Amino acid sequence: MPAAQPTVKTENKPLSAPQKALRKLGLDRDIDLALHLPLRYEDETRLVRLADTREGDMVQIEATVVSCEIAYKPRRQLLVEVDDGSDTCTLRFFSFYPSQQKALAVGNRLRLRGEVKGGFMGRTMMHPSFHPAGGELPQALTPVYPTSAGLPQVYLRKAVHSGLVHAARHGAFAETIPQESMPPSTLRYGKGRESNSGSVDAWGLAQSLHFLHHPTPDVSLAQLEDRTHPAWQRLKAEELLAQQLSQLQSKRARDLLRAPALKLRAGGLHEQLLGVLPFALTGAQRRVGEELAQDLMRQVPMHRLLQGDVGSGKTVVAALAAAIAMDGGWQCALMAPTEILAEQHFRKLIGWLEPLLSPLGKRVAWLTGSQKKKERTEMLALIASGEAALVVGTHAVIQEQVKFKNLALAIIDEQHRFGVAQRLALREKMQTSESCAGDAQQEPHMLMMSATPIPRTLAMSYYADLDVSTLDELPPGRTPIVTRLVSESRRDELIERIRHQIDQGRQVYWVCPLIEESEAIDLTNATETHALLTEALNPLGSAPVLVGLLHSRMPTADKKAEMAKFESGQMAVLVSTTVIEVGVDVPNASLMVIEHAERFGLSQLHQLRGRVGRGAAASACVLMYATGDSGRLSETARERLKAMVETTDGFEIARRDLEIRGPGEFLGARQSGAALLRFADLAEDVELLEWARDLAPKMLDQYPRQADQHVARWLGGKSDFLKA
Repeated sequence: MPAAQPTVKTENKPLSAPQKALRKLGLDRDIDLALHLPLRYEDETRLVRLADTREGDMVQIEATVVSCEIAYKPRRQLLVEVDDGSDTCTLRFFSFYPSQQKALAVGNRLRLRGEVKGGFMGRTMMHPSFHPAGGELPQALTPVYPTSAGLPQVYLRKAVHSGLVHAARHGAFAETIPQESMPPSTLRYGKGRESNSGSVDAWGLAQSLHFLHHPTPDVSLAQLEDRTHPAWQRLKAEELLAQQLSQLQSKRARDLLRAPALKLRAGGLHEQLLGVLPFALTGAQRRVGEELAQDLMRQVPMHRLLQGDVGSGKTVVAALAAAIAMDGGWQCALMAPTEILAEQHFRKLIGWLEPLLSPLGKRVAWLTGSQKKKERTEMLALIASGEAALVVGTHAVIQEQVKFKNLALAIIDEQHRFGVAQRLALREKMQTSESCAGDAQQEPHMLMMSATPIPRTLAMSYYADLDVSTLDELPPGRTPIVTRLVSESRRDELIERIRHQIDQGRQVYWVCPLIEESEAIDLTNATETHALLTEALNPLGSAPVLVGLLHSRMPTADKKAEMAKFESGQMAVLVSTTVIEVGVDVPNASLMVIEHAERFGLSQLHQLRGRVGRGAAASACVLMYATGDSGRLSETARERLKAMVETTDGFEIARRDLEIRGPGEFLGARQSGAALLRFADLAEDVELLEWARDLAPKMLDQYPRQADQHVARWLGGKSDFLKA
């Protein structure tokens, strides 16, 4: 059968279009096909009489064609009238071929499936599926699979069925979960019930898959659609367990590696830094700092995520950890996703650490892709010699020509914005450093930071291999931010408010979602907004108001110049794209306007809002929205904006974001674009997640062979993405 090995290519037989489409969907192995589950089902197991149908029913009938003609008004269409003996129905086809017209000839008896519509002219069906009447009716519901162009459902059904049969034949569905450990939701008889034989009777993997591909007509469609049926529960349990096992395997493998043991020294850099900071640490900063210090003292590589809301003070905690590393004569690297954020860190760290490092003959180095060759060569030499105790930069830090002398601590800010390969590259810098020659097992300690708090279920699943520290306390002096929703029809009123803020000596951000016009999304661009605000805020005879423009396509030097003017107070209004999302700290800025706020993600809106409220002045964030042609916001946009108005708590924002958008916003490139959860839902399946979390260590300890089989079946090579 052609579908048996749908993606195999031989020398003499190139792939067909459907085979290429299968490969594009990632359906390469029999097990991949078996796990390609239906989106929905069609009930072709019974016939109904036309007279018994109602408006909107999706039905299957057998009827005889009584007329067939092409009409040309209001447009060309094929009109076919059929009679099943109880009533008649008109079939309409706006797209048809001569072969279809022939099959619909008068007198032919057909089996038809489609949605019944009512109306003045009687019952109609638009483009129903059809084939000759007769033959046995199916005994199971007909699956409708996710597909792509060039891959018909008929071909895909055959391929999936073939994959299912072959996978079963080769033992791909061998049970790996200990029978006594099955989650209650997968049991046939409910929690605490046993079969007649006295053993626990749960849905097996093979049985669950066969059932979900071909469910019996008596099944509850609601249970299939909301995935609460025990067969669905079994698949979700398997998937979550595979993820937990893979995370735990990764964590245990890393625990076998070695890293430098970095100890606190009395009177050392760490203590000196605490003495010169112009502010007192919060209780949360002290607690997290102690957690990091304990990790750094161990010879096992630290692999910790430091999460905290906007403005919670992650940078100073990272600086204290870096001080411990540098005090022992080691190097530290801090990598940020943008030059603006990297430079923000650089300036803070220079101010805090350079005076302490200078007497030791050490420096803080700066490394980005936009540096002049002379400066870059100088920095590379400082890093290679070890004179640069701390290296701050962007992706340039992980380029091949960067050679560390003795890297011991790698810090990655906004970690979700870096890919797996980039994070692994920074870890590998330790192995190529001079002090680690001949010891391939040496690894740097790794600290990842995120200003997007991670919801509990996400921390339990995708981040299960990490230790998580949380800054859950904001420094004193931060003013509450008032958030308001404003329609774009009130733009003129908003500009008046901006003028009032400027008159009081305050500064304003205005964020736009696009740089230039797009045919697909008709949004006002940053350049036009800049011109409009410049004109509106500079009427004849008034004191000049400087309005700046910042976007990602500007040369780096121009970006720095614009930011410098805004930070110095010389510029009153900064029109920007989301390049100012993180890291920018201007205490005098008291108003944030986000244009087309309905287009932004919830965590991004929260990050942008965090750019104001950093000083003593009362601050506000205005979310300006457009309703579009429909005159209404989408349900998702409404939920996002509602959440922004109701709370400024980053952890609550993160929880709602997970509900609205799923885990993608938080994970970034952690899986290199490959979602590891296809069936389970972190919002709905918390009990299954907790079950998998409890079972994973038991399986690795007591059933290691089954654990390896389980991970291989579900993840294949994807588990590598969890190692960074």
